[in-house]
Amino acid sequence: MDSFYRFVNSTGFINMDLPSLTMMLIALFLLYLGIVKKYEPLLLVPISFGMLLVNFPLSPLMIPPQDGQPGGLIYYLYFGIEMGIYPPLIFLGIGAMTDFGPLISNPKTLLLGAAAQLGIYATFLGALALGFSPMEAASIGIIGGADGPTAIYLTSLKAPHLLGAVSVAAYSYMALVPIIQPPIMRLLTTEKERKIVMEELRETTRREKILFPILVILVTGLFLPSALPLLGMLMLGNLFRECGVTDRLSKTAQNDLNNIIVICLGLSVGAKCSAQYFLTVQTIQIIVLGLIAFAIGTAGGVIMGKIMCKATGGKVNPLIGAAGVSAVPMAARVCQTVGQEANPSNFLLMDAMGPNVGGVIGSAIAAGVFLALL
Repeated sequence: MDSFYRFVNSTGFINMDLPSLTMMLIALFLLYLGIVKKYEPLLLVPISFGMLLVNFPLSPLMIPPQDGQPGGLIYYLYFGIEMGIYPPLIFLGIGAMTDFGPLISNPKTLLLGAAAQLGIYATFLGALALGFSPMEAASIGIIGGADGPTAIYLTSLKAPHLLGAVSVAAYSYMALVPIIQPPIMRLLTTEKERKIVMEELRETTRREKILFPILVILVTGLFLPSALPLLGMLMLGNLFRECGVTDRLSKTAQNDLNNIIVICLGLSVGAKCSAQYFLTVQTIQIIVLGLIAFAIGTAGGVIMGKIMCKATGGKVNPLIGAAGVSAVPMAARVCQTVGQEANPSNFLLMDAMGPNVGGVIGSAIAAGVFLALL
Protein backbone atom coordinates (compact mmCIF):
# COMPACT_ATOMS: atom_id res chain seq x y z
CA MET A 1 0.00 0.00 0.00
CA ASP A 2 2.88 2.38 0.80
CA SER A 3 4.30 1.75 -2.66
CA PHE A 4 0.93 2.58 -4.19
CA TYR A 5 0.74 5.89 -2.29
CA ARG A 6 4.30 6.76 -3.30
CA PHE A 7 3.43 6.06 -6.92
CA VAL A 8 0.26 8.18 -6.75
CA ASN A 9 2.15 11.06 -5.10
CA SER A 10 4.78 10.94 -7.85
CA THR A 11 2.26 11.46 -10.67
CA GLY A 12 1.56 14.75 -12.37
CA PHE A 13 -2.13 14.54 -11.44
CA ILE A 14 -1.42 14.97 -7.73
CA ASN A 15 1.24 17.65 -8.20
CA MET A 16 -0.50 19.73 -10.87
CA ASP A 17 -0.98 23.41 -9.98
CA LEU A 18 -2.66 26.32 -11.75
CA PRO A 19 0.57 27.98 -13.06
CA SER A 20 1.79 24.71 -14.62
CA LEU A 21 -1.62 24.04 -16.16
CA THR A 22 -1.70 27.58 -17.57
CA MET A 23 1.71 27.17 -19.20
CA MET A 24 0.71 23.81 -20.67
CA LEU A 25 -2.39 25.43 -22.21
CA ILE A 26 -0.21 28.25 -23.64
CA ALA A 27 2.13 25.61 -25.09
CA LEU A 28 -0.81 23.80 -26.71
CA PHE A 29 -2.04 27.11 -28.19
CA LEU A 30 1.41 27.79 -29.67
CA LEU A 31 1.45 24.28 -31.10
CA TYR A 32 -1.89 25.07 -32.72
CA LEU A 33 -0.44 28.24 -34.27
CA GLY A 34 2.58 26.35 -35.57
CA ILE A 35 0.80 23.26 -36.93
CA VAL A 36 -2.64 24.50 -38.00
CA LYS A 37 -1.92 28.13 -38.83
CA LYS A 38 1.65 27.35 -40.02
CA TYR A 39 3.13 30.36 -38.20
CA GLU A 40 6.93 29.81 -38.29
CA PRO A 41 6.37 26.05 -37.67
CA LEU A 42 10.01 24.95 -37.88
CA LEU A 43 10.74 26.88 -34.68
CA LEU A 44 7.36 27.37 -33.04
CA VAL A 45 6.65 23.61 -32.90
CA PRO A 46 9.87 22.60 -31.04
CA ILE A 47 9.70 25.70 -28.81
CA SER A 48 6.10 25.08 -27.78
CA PHE A 49 6.73 21.35 -27.31
CA GLY A 50 9.73 22.12 -25.10
CA MET A 51 7.51 24.49 -23.13
CA LEU A 52 4.93 21.72 -22.73
CA LEU A 53 7.52 19.15 -21.58
CA VAL A 54 9.13 21.34 -18.93
CA ASN A 55 5.83 22.39 -17.35
CA PHE A 56 4.66 18.90 -16.48
CA PRO A 57 4.76 18.64 -12.68
CA LEU A 58 7.98 16.92 -11.56
CA SER A 59 9.34 17.00 -15.12
CA PRO A 60 12.97 15.77 -15.01
CA LEU A 61 14.08 17.32 -18.31
CA MET A 62 15.71 20.45 -16.88
CA ILE A 63 16.94 19.20 -13.50
CA PRO A 64 20.70 19.68 -12.89
CA PRO A 65 22.98 16.79 -11.88
CA GLN A 66 22.64 15.91 -8.19
CA ASP A 67 23.76 13.17 -5.82
CA GLY A 68 25.82 11.53 -8.53
CA GLN A 69 22.85 11.32 -10.90
CA PRO A 70 22.98 12.89 -14.38
CA GLY A 71 20.85 15.91 -15.21
CA GLY A 72 17.87 16.03 -17.53
CA LEU A 73 18.15 15.78 -21.31
CA ILE A 74 17.27 19.41 -22.08
CA TYR A 75 19.48 20.61 -19.20
CA TYR A 76 22.44 19.48 -21.30
CA LEU A 77 21.00 20.65 -24.61
CA TYR A 78 20.63 24.11 -23.05
CA PHE A 79 24.42 24.43 -22.83
CA GLY A 80 24.35 25.24 -26.55
CA ILE A 81 22.42 28.42 -25.75
CA GLU A 82 24.25 29.20 -22.52
CA MET A 83 27.60 28.95 -24.28
CA GLY A 84 26.40 31.00 -27.28
CA ILE A 85 26.72 28.14 -29.80
CA TYR A 86 23.29 27.61 -31.37
CA PRO A 87 22.42 31.14 -32.63
CA PRO A 88 25.65 31.65 -34.61
CA LEU A 89 25.19 28.22 -36.20
CA ILE A 90 21.65 29.22 -37.19
CA PHE A 91 23.23 32.29 -38.85
CA LEU A 92 25.56 29.95 -40.72
CA GLY A 93 22.49 28.25 -42.20
CA ILE A 94 20.79 31.57 -42.98
CA GLY A 95 23.87 32.78 -44.83
CA ALA A 96 24.04 29.57 -46.85
CA MET A 97 20.35 29.79 -47.80
CA THR A 98 20.20 33.50 -48.68
CA ASP A 99 21.07 35.21 -51.94
CA PHE A 100 22.81 38.51 -51.14
CA GLY A 101 22.61 39.51 -54.80
CA PRO A 102 19.71 42.01 -54.43
CA LEU A 103 21.62 43.91 -51.74
CA ILE A 104 24.84 43.89 -53.79
CA SER A 105 22.91 45.04 -56.86
CA ASN A 106 21.26 47.93 -55.00
CA PRO A 107 23.44 48.75 -51.94
CA LYS A 108 21.34 51.84 -51.12
CA THR A 109 18.72 49.47 -49.69
CA LEU A 110 21.11 48.86 -46.81
CA LEU A 111 19.83 52.21 -45.51
CA LEU A 112 16.35 50.71 -45.28
CA GLY A 113 17.68 47.82 -43.22
CA ALA A 114 19.44 50.30 -40.94
CA ALA A 115 16.32 52.48 -40.55
CA ALA A 116 14.25 49.44 -39.55
CA GLN A 117 16.51 48.98 -36.51
CA LEU A 118 14.95 52.15 -35.05
CA GLY A 119 12.55 49.94 -33.10
CA ILE A 120 15.45 48.28 -31.28
CA TYR A 121 16.94 51.49 -29.94
CA ALA A 122 13.62 53.24 -29.23
CA THR A 123 12.35 50.27 -27.23
CA PHE A 124 15.68 50.00 -25.41
CA LEU A 125 15.11 53.53 -24.11
CA GLY A 126 11.47 52.76 -23.31
CA ALA A 127 12.42 49.65 -21.32
CA LEU A 128 14.99 51.66 -19.37
CA ALA A 129 12.25 54.17 -18.51
CA LEU A 130 10.08 51.33 -17.17
CA GLY A 131 12.80 50.28 -14.76
CA PHE A 132 14.49 47.43 -16.60
CA SER A 133 18.26 47.24 -16.24
CA PRO A 134 20.36 48.22 -19.30
CA MET A 135 21.11 44.57 -20.08
CA GLU A 136 17.43 43.60 -19.78
CA ALA A 137 16.40 46.60 -21.89
CA ALA A 138 18.84 45.60 -24.63
CA SER A 139 17.44 42.06 -24.68
CA ILE A 140 13.88 43.41 -24.97
CA GLY A 141 14.76 46.01 -27.60
CA ILE A 142 16.41 43.46 -29.89
CA ILE A 143 12.98 41.85 -30.39
CA GLY A 144 12.28 44.80 -32.71
CA GLY A 145 14.71 43.35 -35.23
CA ALA A 146 12.37 40.35 -35.73
CA ASP A 147 15.47 38.16 -35.57
CA GLY A 148 14.98 35.23 -33.21
CA PRO A 149 18.58 33.88 -33.15
CA THR A 150 19.98 37.36 -32.43
CA ALA A 151 17.45 37.93 -29.64
CA ILE A 152 18.31 34.55 -28.11
CA TYR A 153 22.06 35.15 -28.42
CA LEU A 154 22.01 38.56 -26.75
CA THR A 155 19.54 37.56 -24.04
CA SER A 156 21.38 34.34 -23.15
CA LEU A 157 24.56 36.38 -22.58
CA LYS A 158 23.11 39.48 -20.92
CA ALA A 159 19.75 38.57 -19.32
CA PRO A 160 19.30 34.77 -19.29
CA HIS A 161 16.40 34.98 -16.81
CA LEU A 162 14.36 36.70 -19.56
CA LEU A 163 15.17 34.14 -22.25
CA GLY A 164 11.78 32.41 -22.23
CA ALA A 165 9.71 35.58 -22.59
CA VAL A 166 12.07 37.26 -25.07
CA SER A 167 12.38 34.21 -27.33
CA VAL A 168 8.65 33.47 -27.40
CA ALA A 169 7.93 37.15 -28.16
CA ALA A 170 10.61 37.30 -30.88
CA TYR A 171 9.48 34.16 -32.69
CA SER A 172 5.79 34.93 -32.23
CA TYR A 173 6.21 38.31 -33.91
CA MET A 174 8.33 36.75 -36.66
CA ALA A 175 5.47 34.33 -37.27
CA LEU A 176 2.91 37.15 -37.22
CA VAL A 177 4.74 39.35 -39.75
CA PRO A 178 1.95 38.85 -42.37
CA ILE A 179 -0.61 40.10 -39.84
CA ILE A 180 1.27 42.91 -38.06
CA GLN A 181 3.10 44.60 -40.93
CA PRO A 182 0.46 45.23 -43.66
CA PRO A 183 -1.72 47.69 -41.63
CA ILE A 184 1.37 49.74 -40.73
CA MET A 185 2.55 49.71 -44.35
CA ARG A 186 -0.83 50.86 -45.67
CA LEU A 187 -1.15 53.52 -42.99
CA LEU A 188 2.18 55.14 -43.84
CA THR A 189 1.98 54.99 -47.64
CA THR A 190 -0.37 56.32 -50.30
CA GLU A 191 -1.95 54.10 -52.95
CA LYS A 192 0.14 55.89 -55.56
CA GLU A 193 3.33 55.02 -53.68
CA ARG A 194 2.27 51.39 -53.30
CA LYS A 195 1.73 51.15 -57.07
CA ILE A 196 5.31 52.17 -57.92
CA VAL A 197 7.02 49.58 -60.12
CA MET A 198 10.75 49.49 -59.48
CA GLU A 199 13.40 49.02 -62.15
CA GLU A 200 14.71 45.51 -62.67
CA LEU A 201 17.83 44.86 -60.60
CA ARG A 202 21.09 44.41 -62.47
CA GLU A 203 22.57 40.94 -62.39
CA THR A 204 25.49 40.59 -59.99
CA THR A 205 28.67 38.78 -60.94
CA ARG A 206 30.10 35.72 -59.20
CA ARG A 207 33.15 37.77 -58.19
CA GLU A 208 30.94 40.35 -56.46
CA LYS A 209 29.08 37.63 -54.57
CA ILE A 210 32.34 36.06 -53.39
CA LEU A 211 33.95 39.35 -52.37
CA PHE A 212 30.89 40.74 -50.56
CA PRO A 213 30.91 38.47 -47.46
CA ILE A 214 34.69 38.78 -47.18
CA LEU A 215 34.63 42.59 -47.34
CA VAL A 216 31.68 42.86 -44.95
CA ILE A 217 33.39 40.76 -42.30
CA LEU A 218 36.69 42.62 -42.72
CA VAL A 219 34.97 45.97 -42.11
CA THR A 220 32.54 44.95 -39.36
CA GLY A 221 35.09 42.71 -37.66
CA LEU A 222 37.51 45.61 -37.27
CA PHE A 223 34.90 48.12 -36.14
CA LEU A 224 32.78 45.81 -33.98
CA PRO A 225 34.53 42.58 -32.93
CA SER A 226 31.66 41.71 -30.59
CA ALA A 227 29.42 41.11 -33.63
CA LEU A 228 31.82 38.55 -35.13
CA PRO A 229 30.10 35.38 -33.78
CA LEU A 230 26.85 36.22 -35.57
CA LEU A 231 28.09 38.14 -38.61
CA GLY A 232 31.09 35.85 -39.07
CA MET A 233 28.89 32.76 -39.33
CA LEU A 234 26.40 34.58 -41.57
CA MET A 235 29.12 35.58 -44.01
CA LEU A 236 30.84 32.19 -43.87
CA GLY A 237 27.57 30.47 -44.76
CA ASN A 238 27.09 32.84 -47.69
CA LEU A 239 30.68 32.28 -48.84
CA PHE A 240 30.01 28.51 -48.80
CA ARG A 241 27.03 29.23 -51.07
CA GLU A 242 28.75 31.51 -53.55
CA CYS A 243 32.39 30.45 -53.87
CA GLY A 244 31.56 27.41 -56.02
CA VAL A 245 34.00 24.98 -54.38
CA THR A 246 32.15 24.10 -51.15
CA ASP A 247 28.80 22.80 -52.35
CA ARG A 248 28.78 19.96 -49.80
CA LEU A 249 29.43 22.37 -46.94
CA SER A 250 26.75 24.74 -48.22
CA LYS A 251 24.17 21.96 -48.44
CA THR A 252 25.07 20.72 -44.96
CA ALA A 253 24.79 24.21 -43.48
CA GLN A 254 21.43 24.75 -45.21
CA ASN A 255 19.90 21.38 -44.37
CA ASP A 256 21.29 18.76 -41.98
CA LEU A 257 23.24 20.96 -39.59
CA ASN A 258 20.62 23.70 -39.61
CA ASN A 259 17.80 21.25 -38.89
CA ILE A 260 19.66 19.66 -35.98
CA ILE A 261 20.45 23.04 -34.43
CA VAL A 262 16.84 24.23 -34.88
CA ILE A 263 15.55 21.19 -32.96
CA CYS A 264 18.07 21.64 -30.11
CA LEU A 265 17.57 25.41 -29.96
CA GLY A 266 13.77 25.20 -30.05
CA LEU A 267 13.52 22.60 -27.30
CA SER A 268 16.04 24.45 -25.12
CA VAL A 269 14.29 27.82 -25.51
CA GLY A 270 10.88 26.29 -24.78
CA ALA A 271 12.25 24.62 -21.68
CA LYS A 272 13.11 28.04 -20.23
CA CYS A 273 9.40 28.93 -20.29
CA SER A 274 8.56 27.41 -16.94
CA ALA A 275 5.66 28.91 -14.98
CA GLN A 276 7.86 30.51 -12.33
CA TYR A 277 9.73 32.59 -14.92
CA PHE A 278 7.04 33.13 -17.54
CA LEU A 279 3.85 33.99 -15.63
CA THR A 280 4.93 37.39 -14.36
CA VAL A 281 4.02 41.03 -14.94
CA GLN A 282 7.50 41.42 -16.39
CA THR A 283 6.68 38.90 -19.13
CA ILE A 284 3.56 40.87 -20.13
CA GLN A 285 5.68 44.04 -20.30
CA ILE A 286 8.24 42.26 -22.49
CA ILE A 287 5.60 40.98 -24.92
CA VAL A 288 3.99 44.44 -25.20
CA LEU A 289 7.35 46.19 -25.60
CA GLY A 290 8.39 43.62 -28.20
CA LEU A 291 5.29 44.37 -30.26
CA ILE A 292 5.99 48.12 -29.99
CA ALA A 293 9.60 47.53 -31.04
CA PHE A 294 8.53 45.52 -34.07
CA ALA A 295 5.93 48.11 -35.08
CA ILE A 296 8.43 50.98 -34.76
CA GLY A 297 11.01 49.02 -36.76
CA THR A 298 8.52 48.43 -39.57
CA ALA A 299 7.49 52.10 -39.52
CA GLY A 300 11.13 53.25 -39.53
CA GLY A 301 11.87 51.21 -42.65
CA VAL A 302 8.77 52.44 -44.49
CA ILE A 303 9.47 56.08 -43.59
CA MET A 304 13.04 55.76 -44.88
CA GLY A 305 11.52 54.20 -48.01
CA LYS A 306 9.34 57.28 -48.46
CA ILE A 307 12.41 59.51 -48.09
CA MET A 308 14.27 57.48 -50.71
CA CYS A 309 11.20 57.59 -52.95
CA LYS A 310 11.26 61.41 -52.85
CA ALA A 311 15.03 61.57 -53.29
CA THR A 312 14.98 59.32 -56.38
CA GLY A 313 12.01 61.00 -58.02
CA GLY A 314 9.61 58.13 -57.34
CA LYS A 315 11.85 55.22 -58.33
CA VAL A 316 11.71 53.47 -54.93
CA ASN A 317 8.52 51.84 -53.68
CA PRO A 318 8.40 52.72 -49.94
CA LEU A 319 6.85 49.34 -49.13
CA ILE A 320 10.22 47.60 -49.42
CA GLY A 321 11.37 49.49 -46.32
CA ALA A 322 9.18 47.20 -44.22
CA ALA A 323 11.45 44.32 -45.23
CA GLY A 324 14.26 46.02 -43.31
CA VAL A 325 13.31 43.94 -40.27
CA SER A 326 15.18 40.67 -40.22
CA ALA A 327 12.40 38.13 -40.79
CA VAL A 328 13.97 36.56 -43.90
CA PRO A 329 12.30 36.04 -46.34
CA MET A 330 8.83 36.47 -44.84
CA ALA A 331 8.98 40.28 -44.59
CA ALA A 332 10.02 40.48 -48.25
CA ARG A 333 7.05 38.30 -49.21
CA VAL A 334 4.71 40.61 -47.29
CA CYS A 335 6.04 43.56 -49.31
CA GLN A 336 5.32 41.59 -52.49
CA THR A 337 1.77 40.81 -51.34
CA VAL A 338 0.89 44.37 -50.29
CA GLY A 339 2.44 45.77 -53.47
CA GLN A 340 0.44 43.43 -55.68
CA GLU A 341 -2.78 44.38 -53.91
CA ALA A 342 -2.27 47.94 -55.20
CA ASN A 343 -0.80 46.95 -58.56
CA PRO A 344 -1.17 43.34 -59.78
CA SER A 345 1.78 43.79 -62.14
CA ASN A 346 4.09 44.82 -59.30
CA PHE A 347 6.83 42.37 -58.34
CA LEU A 348 8.73 43.66 -55.32
CA LEU A 349 10.11 40.42 -53.89
CA MET A 350 13.68 40.72 -55.18
CA ASP A 351 13.80 44.46 -54.47
CA ALA A 352 12.62 43.79 -50.91
CA MET A 353 15.29 41.12 -50.37
CA GLY A 354 17.95 43.86 -50.37
CA PRO A 355 16.67 45.61 -47.22
CA ASN A 356 15.73 42.21 -45.78
CA VAL A 357 19.36 41.06 -45.89
CA GLY A 358 20.40 44.52 -44.69
CA GLY A 359 18.09 44.03 -41.71
CA VAL A 360 19.79 40.76 -40.76
CA ILE A 361 23.16 42.51 -40.84
CA GLY A 362 21.73 45.52 -38.98
CA SER A 363 20.23 43.51 -36.12
CA ALA A 364 23.48 41.56 -35.68
CA ILE A 365 25.37 44.87 -35.54
CA ALA A 366 22.85 46.21 -32.99
CA ALA A 367 23.46 43.15 -30.83
CA GLY A 368 27.21 43.69 -31.20
CA VAL A 369 26.83 47.32 -30.09
CA PHE A 370 24.95 46.27 -26.96
CA LEU A 371 27.50 43.54 -26.20
CA ALA A 372 30.34 46.03 -26.57
CA LEU A 373 28.79 48.81 -24.49
CA LEU A 374 26.92 47.00 -21.69
